[in-house]
Amino acid sequence: MNQRCHVRLPTHQAAHVRQAHFSRPAVSTGQGVQSRPHPQNHVRPLRPPPTPASSFPAPPPPPTRKESEDARRTAHAGLQPDRLRCGRPGDPDGHQAEEAQVTLTLTVIVPAHNEEHGLPATLGSIAAQSIPPEKVIVVDDGSTDRTGEVAASYGVTVLRPSHNLGSKARAQNHALPHCDTDLVLAVDADTVLAPDYIERIKPAFDDPAVEVAAGNVQTRFARTPWERGRSTEYLFGFHWHRPIQQLADSPMVCSGCCSVFRRTTLTAFGGFPERTIVEDMDYTWSQQLDGRKAVYVTDAMAWAADPETLPYLRKQVWRWMAGFMQNVRLHLPRLLTRKPMLATWIIVALLEILLAPLWWASPLILTLAMHEPVARTMAWWVGGELLLTVPALLYAARRRRLLLHQVLYNLPFAYLNKAVNLYYAWKALVVELIMVPLHLSQGLLIYEKGR
Repeated sequence: MNQRCHVRLPTHQAAHVRQAHFSRPAVSTGQGVQSRPHPQNHVRPLRPPPTPASSFPAPPPPPTRKESEDARRTAHAGLQPDRLRCGRPGDPDGHQAEEAQVTLTLTVIVPAHNEEHGLPATLGSIAAQSIPPEKVIVVDDGSTDRTGEVAASYGVTVLRPSHNLGSKARAQNHALPHCDTDLVLAVDADTVLAPDYIERIKPAFDDPAVEVAAGNVQTRFARTPWERGRSTEYLFGFHWHRPIQQLADSPMVCSGCCSVFRRTTLTAFGGFPERTIVEDMDYTWSQQLDGRKAVYVTDAMAWAADPETLPYLRKQVWRWMAGFMQNVRLHLPRLLTRKPMLATWIIVALLEILLAPLWWASPLILTLAMHEPVARTMAWWVGGELLLTVPALLYAARRRRLLLHQVLYNLPFAYLNKAVNLYYAWKALVVELIMVPLHLSQGLLIYEKGR
């Protein structure tokens, strides 16, 4: 039986509770889950992991002055498992957590392939949740490094398929039969959750119509031009586009790196969809087609490690764009009649892809058509871009309490990413919407990691 950190203790005992735990560690070799024996009724605390070499830098030390809530929540990457407790920060006895405790139980699934360096930060952030999960399952999907050993050192359940399953959705489906909780949280092995992520996202499921929810994703690092460009894209997406879509009750996608699902519905659906290359968008659209809700929770924060180099960025963007077009081909006809607002966002996205080359070429077109100096038409174009982008960035920077000069410094790098996005969006449009229906191509079938 899984041990759970939901036992109500008297105040004098609760004051001494400083460490919670995951369910007892188990390892599966494909022949069933084998629990490691331990004495009956003995609660095994979460063991601190060894100190593996990590490619992720530690965050700066927290300031000595009293921190704001945002500052506290963003000091995430240095969290250690032995800091896990069952109360909110600033509430060592756990009274507030008991009062606000959501009764829904939750299992975390972490699919991982060769993630020994990134996994410690992810599992550390899960261990540090103010409301801990009942179980954590890591799927060591054919790794050739120490991913499984690192995961086991955290005392979580480790599943090892007999071979690499080939996609994130298949790895998650491998773990789904081992889940018996109300909710399932799927977390990428390079994603870090804020300490209150579960606490903030669980209340979304008080509405019985909600089947999937996800939080606000930001970039963990901004060291390379590609990461800086992605950070700007996320500011637009999660502080501008997603809130508007949420107001219209038609979010485009619940991000797969940190989405929570109602387990019974997910299981009845057949698990995480494997028919497209982006299971998160497929499931988000499918649930809305069936009259259920997908929810964006803006104050539940997560940080994802994005591609550091152009080759990895190309793989990720190609997968995202091809997956988007696969879902357009699969769902758009029904969405037009059954979920017209979501269909509207999709059509707007398609129009943006189609018209973007015209916008980018507009300085040259204006120069040729109006016989204006190219410097003047470029100035008009830049002015138009700034008018469209800077106000939204200012709003996002204020919401995230970011330094404005850092946000503006990253803005030019976003155009490098936009060029990559546009190329693969057009490629995906041609391949998935034209060549596949004509049986001239099978489309993108192979899942390649973006880092």
